[in-house]
Amino acid sequence: MRWTNCSKSDSSEKFLIRSGGKCSGGTQKEGKWRVCVDYTNLNNACPKDSFPLPRIDQIVDSTSRQGMLSFLDDFSGYHQIPMSSDDEEKTAFITPHDLYCYKVMSFGLKNVGATYQRLMTKIFEPLIGHTVEVYIDDIVVKSKTREQHVLHLQEVFHLLRKYGMKLNPSKCAFGVSACKFLGFMVSQRGIEVSPDQVKVVMETPPPRNKKELQRLIGKLVALGRFIARFTNELRPFFLAIRKAGAHGWTDSC
Repeated sequence: MRWTNCSKSDSSEKFLIRSGGKCSGGTQKEGKWRVCVDYTNLNNACPKDSFPLPRIDQIVDSTSRQGMLSFLDDFSGYHQIPMSSDDEEKTAFITPHDLYCYKVMSFGLKNVGATYQRLMTKIFEPLIGHTVEVYIDDIVVKSKTREQHVLHLQEVFHLLRKYGMKLNPSKCAFGVSACKFLGFMVSQRGIEVSPDQVKVVMETPPPRNKKELQRLIGKLVALGRFIARFTNELRPFFLAIRKAGAHGWTDSC
């Protein structure tokens, strides 16, 4: 198994051997392996961090109709936040090779999203709502002109260096007029539906039960802002749910 951000030679820098936990593997889009630890019991014992995430629709709206955009992605973002030494052993997991625990914030923990958003909000507080928008580890720099954009990027890089944060260059796009952001296509023209979202809906087979119908409705809701009279158009789907799920599926759906 290939460990994400942790080869055999550098494991001592990322992990400490403590005690065991459940562990499995999953693949990322790039085909690399990612460690997936089952933190169900730990998460149940942790109080919820209620730090709010920004509203996606507001961020997307404020990003559209800009002259130039840069989309930045933090390098293994969660792993850039060190774990409290008192809490490291709580993240322990077992592998075929040994026992490990995280020295950095791990995927799968209950409050990682809120923790990371709090950090990003602190770092970019002077710029958020003006030249920068942040949603967890997705950062967009927006400007009206190319000249302004260079200055805005310099401000962002200064803050990243100040706090020791690193970017993933393979997932960054600099000085573009359009790009996919939080599931939407944003450009100088405004906001457009992502072809990927349409493809997912078009390739979804007719639902066979209530749960599958609810999943389909969830996919359609994501496209709601692009569909005229969306609530009325979706009414047959809600009626189908009331009629015991897929058994209420009719031609009107």
